[in-house]
Amino acid sequence: MSDSDAPIGAPGGASARPDTDLIMVCTSDIAGQLRGKAMPRRSVEARRGIGVGWTPTNTMITSFGPIAPTPWGPLGDLMLVPDFSTRVDLALPEWGLDESFVLGDVLTLEGDPWDCCLRGQLARALDRLERDHGLTLVASFEHEFHYSGGEPQPGLGYALRAFRRLGAFPNRLMAVLDRAGLALDTFMPEYGPGQCEVTIDPKPALRAADEALILRELTRATARGLGARASFAPIMDPDGVGNGVHLHFSFRDREGRPVSWNPAREHGVSAPAGAFLAGVLKQLPAMLALTAPGVPSYLRLTPNRWSAAFNNLGLQDREASLRICPVFGTELDDETRAARFNFEYRAADAAASPYLLLAAVVNAGLSGLDAGLATPSVTRQNLAELDAAALAALGCERLPTSLAEALDRLQASDWAREAFGPVLIDAYLRHKRNEIEIMDGLSPKEICARYALAY
Repeated sequence: MSDSDAPIGAPGGASARPDTDLIMVCTSDIAGQLRGKAMPRRSVEARRGIGVGWTPTNTMITSFGPIAPTPWGPLGDLMLVPDFSTRVDLALPEWGLDESFVLGDVLTLEGDPWDCCLRGQLARALDRLERDHGLTLVASFEHEFHYSGGEPQPGLGYALRAFRRLGAFPNRLMAVLDRAGLALDTFMPEYGPGQCEVTIDPKPALRAADEALILRELTRATARGLGARASFAPIMDPDGVGNGVHLHFSFRDREGRPVSWNPAREHGVSAPAGAFLAGVLKQLPAMLALTAPGVPSYLRLTPNRWSAAFNNLGLQDREASLRICPVFGTELDDETRAARFNFEYRAADAAASPYLLLAAVVNAGLSGLDAGLATPSVTRQNLAELDAAALAALGCERLPTSLAEALDRLQASDWAREAFGPVLIDAYLRHKRNEIEIMDGLSPKEICARYALAY
């Protein structure tokens, strides 16, 4: 792909910009941040295969300033190589928006994927899903965030009045996402004051994770152009409403045919989909540290808060960590129903890189497929009312209640080290334990405020 035929661009095309204008080459890291290095447009062809220089310790930069204890120190060199199919190039000065960036992969100097490249981790998990089980994944993310530019008022969740108070922001955001080539789905004023939700259409899994990052950055940029801020922090106030990331996913075979739905089986869950779901639930206590990776994430993941506190499969249950989603429409043919049938993973937030979140789900699901696990039973009661023995009888348990506990479960997991490799798991544990230390001594309200600024 040449510089002039990038798929995402401003009116007039990329060539309308001076060739000295900068393009930021970015990677999504352990902290859930996009970091990188910029190059002038005139360098695109020369750097297409080599990208820009990067160093291992960059992945140990926390969202709060300090660098976590690093196993690499000042040693080592890497390449951050752009994938120009992800390029964003939007010049909208009338909206205070000028964005030019591209997502990439972190490679060794030999051109191999680096262990701590999260995009590479997802790509490898998806490759194994297809190679070993003949399955591909289609995914979409629901994004919740708080917008600072409206007039928030409690009690206006989902209300037209709340939408009106957001002013120009919703329509402008949808216009920006549309110009960036994202397929628009829905926007709504969410339950919490100032809270919003935006979704785009499903895509093949790697592209879905790319677009999740693009959507977050363009949401922040759109808010900034209006003199406001958009925060994707897990929770803005200990007594307030949390911001989740809900991952919807379904399966296709190698020919692109949907294979999640089987009308002959209970709740329509096909055998391979059921084995995948069982793997996710089995590994969830260990993988939670990867998908809900902030100290305040665990203020949100509590019972009776419409989040996810147990490793259960639910049907029309918005407190289940995994949910079988309804298919809307009363007179659908089997082909349409099969294409729309999907599952939702709810134990996540935007402190997690979308690549790592999705890689965790895929790797956990692979453990279920490899073992040929049976489809989990659907829970039908409020699990918060059950004791540990009753939960165990259902095959469920209370998920970790703090980041420290979740990290201990991750460290003890043989599955995690086998799925992601010891290098990433070690770096991740160092990084996140340092994050806990940074928050030590702060009140829950102060911790939420730090995350609100960071995300």
